Amino acid sequence: MGRLAVSGVSKIYGDRHAADSVVALRDVTFEVPDNQFCSILGHSGCGKTTLLNIAAGFERATAGAVTVDGAPIDLPGWRNTMIFQEYALFPWMSVSDNIGFGLEMKGVSRKEREDITRHYIGLVGLEGFDSKLPYQLSGGMRQRVAIARALAVQPNLLLMDEPFAALDAQNRAFMQEELERIWQREPKTVLLVTHSIDEAIKLSDCIAVMTSRPGRIKEFVKVELPRPREEDDPSYIALKRRLRELIRDDFVSQ
Repeated sequence: MGRLAVSGVSKIYGDRHAADSVVALRDVTFEVPDNQFCSILGHSGCGKTTLLNIAAGFERATAGAVTVDGAPIDLPGWRNTMIFQEYALFPWMSVSDNIGFGLEMKGVSRKEREDITRHYIGLVGLEGFDSKLPYQLSGGMRQRVAIARALAVQPNLLLMDEPFAALDAQNRAFMQEELERIWQREPKTVLLVTHSIDEAIKLSDCIAVMTSRPGRIKEFVKVELPRPREEDDPSYIALKRRLRELIRDDFVSQ
């Protein structure tokens, strides 16, 4: 469960007939098969986060639709969970309580909630930190709590808005490896917004390269490199060059 279809999605802010209206997205269309990892790559302001917010149900498309397994996404909910750039944890709640919050909102019993929470604490490597508060954790650990919380409710679609942007290069690389490990253990359909070509290549089965605003799909690239992916692999280098040229050419043409 989790086949994502983005069909003819456009988004206009303001009166579409007014001179000061902003066309953020125009006729965005692509599909992501069940349990595949897809990245959205493009310049700042191209509408990546707008598209993610529509997929999360936070915003409505002006035209078109986003569906999962044929069902349109109209409202936020546990079936399509979001992980933000900031950790978005409840500062007064422990690691366990943060992870279990969505389960409580779903009406999961306390005993089952505790079992599920324990499982995801183990999955993200936070054993022994279950009673800690967010301020007692490093940035990478807090983002692992956010990932565990999002996965615990068993969503059909996991949405990620540059979740590692606030981390230094070393921790970012580590968290990319951790995310890949977790996703391989418990596959989900994932839509990741990123500015990083390397991050997109390392994690993704497919990459939607967007044009500058109004955002459109310039090219939908299948990533067929074996995992784990090494940056010195000639195929990796060739794909990186191709993606860089797609983004650069779009920037130069503006």
